[in-house]
Amino acid sequence: MVSKSPSLFKIPSLDGLRAVAILIVFLSHAGLSHVVPGLFGVTVFFFLSGYLITTLMRMECERTGGVNLRDFYLRRALRIFPPFYLVLAVITLLAAQGWVEGGFSWAAMAAQAGFLSNVWEINGGLQPAGTEVMWSLAVEEHFYLLFPLLYLGLRKLLPDRRHQFIVLMSFAGLVLVWRMLLVHHWQVIDLHNGSSHHPRTCHGTDTRFDGLLFGCALAVWQNPALDPGGLPRRLLLFVLLPLSLVVLLGSFVLRDVAFRETWRYTVQGLALVPVFIAVIRHPDWLPFRFLNWPWVRKVGVLSYAFYLVHSLVLALLKTHTPISKLAQGVTAFVLSLLLAWLMHEAIERPCAKLKKRFAAR
Repeated sequence: MVSKSPSLFKIPSLDGLRAVAILIVFLSHAGLSHVVPGLFGVTVFFFLSGYLITTLMRMECERTGGVNLRDFYLRRALRIFPPFYLVLAVITLLAAQGWVEGGFSWAAMAAQAGFLSNVWEINGGLQPAGTEVMWSLAVEEHFYLLFPLLYLGLRKLLPDRRHQFIVLMSFAGLVLVWRMLLVHHWQVIDLHNGSSHHPRTCHGTDTRFDGLLFGCALAVWQNPALDPGGLPRRLLLFVLLPLSLVVLLGSFVLRDVAFRETWRYTVQGLALVPVFIAVIRHPDWLPFRFLNWPWVRKVGVLSYAFYLVHSLVLALLKTHTPISKLAQGVTAFVLSLLLAWLMHEAIERPCAKLKKRFAAR
């Protein structure tokens, strides 16, 4: 059941989707990157962030005529900053004492603290273990900073939500064009070295914004949580959804470097559109029911804190324990889940109460 009150807005099945995404990321980082596409988990998070933030802004605009930018940025800060800076402080202390690999410098930590870790990495900067995942948080933070202004401008210039959808999809297309120029014209990567990804195209804000824009586009037009009607059930569940899953599978199987650095993110973003529509509109459909199981949704609720800590836990176990990779993975999952729960109870829940006060205003 989707709550449409802005202060209580919740799509339970998306918490389940968060759990699936974080499991994909964890398994990849735990040593299964050759079979589990960890970057796809991040792409799901990007899509979900774009969709939810735009949906909330759209609801606020339709209710009040605009978006209170001060409250928007304050709510984002309360959601992101406290857990982020706590984990970063711990990593800084451990790295300074030599407890984690990857080296240490104050410049690197300043880049992390300023949400410029992806820029630092692209320019060859070294990062201590445990901070590898923070490039995606930098991309999302840049999105949160810029997109509200773009969205308000779109609403003013193009009141028709279908036109807004076309513009956002066009921007996503321009990101693909930009990646292709970087790869094929400026040759920022070596297409013959067979690497799985390159930070310039994989981690750059300008090259990964489309993952968020696809979610934004779905939020403004034919939003499955807000707009009535939509695709017929049979067409969605038995034609478009299977087709999307086949396309996603193909994007994992195709190993051509040029495709992976350019088209892959676009193909996956487009394929996620029917998936999100189906998950939101038909959460009671048998294949989706597990997404609404209480414990799965709980993992989704803990996913941000889990994402922040799991890489550090894996790095510490790898460096300081003699146990096997399987034992490291199981131990890291349990410890990360426990730490995420502690952070949720001690930090995220109190901050969430403050967020609700601003949402209620």
